[in-house]
Amino acid sequence: MRRRSLVLAGLGGLVPVRVGQAEEELWQRLAAGGLVLVLRHERTEPGIGDPPGFDLAVCATQRNLSQAGRASARATGEGLRARGLLRADVRSSAWCRCRETAELLRLGPVRHEPALDSFFADRSEAEARTAALRALVAGWRGPGALVLVTHQVNVTAAFGHTVAMGEGLVIEPAAPTPFVRARLVPTGDASGPRLARV
Repeated sequence: MRRRSLVLAGLGGLVPVRVGQAEEELWQRLAAGGLVLVLRHERTEPGIGDPPGFDLAVCATQRNLSQAGRASARATGEGLRARGLLRADVRSSAWCRCRETAELLRLGPVRHEPALDSFFADRSEAEARTAALRALVAGWRGPGALVLVTHQVNVTAAFGHTVAMGEGLVIEPAAPTPFVRARLVPTGDASGPRLARV
């Protein structure tokens, strides 16, 4: 049976490699701290944005994770640890759905990172936060891995890809412009997340 190939983006363009080889190399680099993982928060209760008058200091006023989202975040964290990513510098948006996603990964203490805050309701913040997020990723040199939990608008503006809730991008922290190596897709079960082409 012919083995499938995965095409990954690299500095020299598109490089075809075998699926198993590509995934294993990326997992190893992620665990070693050579790459950055940018995640969109996990699945939420139904809705778009947040209710009118929401308060970032009061989770009950926001759109929060569903039980399925919480279970998926735990499974993703377990899968990452099984792949060797035991600890990371974990940073999150101030929104409760992002912070809870980050905490449920159980990869280390979670810090607030303003560059990850949503600008869905205030587009005047888009340019500054997008530039700050790109600079954060481009400049990452460790020690260890960097895991960022943010929102769809931030991911798309900074890196040009749309991700579903719970999905993420594995990014090469190359200066001046980081580039995406693969997509992380949660499975929500004991098999843990998988890597897919972008």
